[in-house]
Amino acid sequence: MKLALFDLDNTLLPMDSDHGWSQFLIDKGLLDRNEFEAKNDSFYNDYKAGCLNIHEFLDFQLSPLRSHPRGLLNKWHADFMSQVIEPAIRKSALELVKKHQDDHAICVVVTATNSFITKPIVELFGIPNLIATEPEVVDGEFTGKIVGIPNFKDGKVTRLEQWLAARSWTLSSFESIHFYSDSINDLPLLEKATHPVATNPDDKLTAIAEQRQWPILELFK
Repeated sequence: MKLALFDLDNTLLPMDSDHGWSQFLIDKGLLDRNEFEAKNDSFYNDYKAGCLNIHEFLDFQLSPLRSHPRGLLNKWHADFMSQVIEPAIRKSALELVKKHQDDHAICVVVTATNSFITKPIVELFGIPNLIATEPEVVDGEFTGKIVGIPNFKDGKVTRLEQWLAARSWTLSSFESIHFYSDSINDLPLLEKATHPVATNPDDKLTAIAEQRQWPILELFK
């Protein structure tokens, strides 16, 4: 068996869907600009620098889900998909996924961004498997908390191993494991892959990839 793992934001997508979702709500007047915009940018910069406090970020990011009914959130997300995400998807990223699908690999998106934001995006790529940070739902509505651990840094390795174990697999079940990521935050999972690929990489990941002679892939240039 073959396993192909993909980060989502700035890897398959030429943008960060987490940051983009908050900015979309701000631009539409659905979140207060003065309260949210600076925080949104600050958390995004911390993520890129590899120093994000994931728990503080999730408290911020999930607050709109907690504060609005699910039906309204679904409507806003549909608009986000049509106005922001769909125009951003590039042929080069779709072709990368298809290459692994044609090779009969099991394809999985492994992302720190929560599944409410990412599930419809991943479906556009034709990928049936998603491992994401999971927002808690009670009686059909979001609570603002998460289920389990954040799918972030070492948490991605843990969550992937849990996902595999639920299917009676381990990492050693696969003859090859590709993992595509742009971010230094994903170094723990890149080190587990038999074929780590620095994809549209940030400066820190570029340096490591060059040192370790990992391939560097630029999908959006």
